[in-house]
Amino acid sequence: MSGNTVLIVDDEAQIRELLFMYFMQEGFTVAEAADGAEALVRLQQVKPDIILLDIMMPVIDGMEVCLQIRKFSNVPIIMLTSRTQSEDRIMGLELGADDYVSKPFDPREVVARVKAVLRRTATPHEYGKADVRSFTGLEINMAERIVTAFGKTVSLANKELEVLWQLTAHPGTVMSREQLLETVWEYSYCGDTRTVDTHVKRLRKKLGSGPDTPWDIKTVWGIGYKFEVRK
Repeated sequence: MSGNTVLIVDDEAQIRELLFMYFMQEGFTVAEAADGAEALVRLQQVKPDIILLDIMMPVIDGMEVCLQIRKFSNVPIIMLTSRTQSEDRIMGLELGADDYVSKPFDPREVVARVKAVLRRTATPHEYGKADVRSFTGLEINMAERIVTAFGKTVSLANKELEVLWQLTAHPGTVMSREQLLETVWEYSYCGDTRTVDTHVKRLRKKLGSGPDTPWDIKTVWGIGYKFEVRK
């Protein structure tokens, strides 16, 4: 990962200094910001490859920063949260964060998480022209990352698109929440499977699926979800 730039955003100088040291040792270029407003400025200045973003910050909090960034950039974001902020972790993922790390943390774990996110976001060639799935009223083009539902282009966040792609791989096959977490996010979120529920809820709303559509994302209670094509 040598050569990548990480932007560390945290109002605690000790945390920034600790992470700075570890990332420098791993060959990263490191930029810092002490609050949300500074983070948005530094983002434009240094154009980082990934952002470590604390939630509880002065001026502009991490949630609002994440929301603002996702309006114009898909730069990977890892949220830094307190262990007691379960709802914040879920909200961060819903707003478009790619991962989260709970405080207090081992800085080596943070570096490992950053490397993992960079690996999985640095493979746009993973999908080719053949990676298109078509159903009545629905087309998913992963090469161009375009989804069309009932003749209209639907704007999906990266994780929403990946969840849809996984569910449509085998129509009628149930995927558990844990499977979706491991496949889309690449590891288990310590039981926080509610983020899957939220992504599916948003998919249904954006795609306009329901009882009268030719397909739907069905809930399999106690297990997970399946993409069902109605005959």
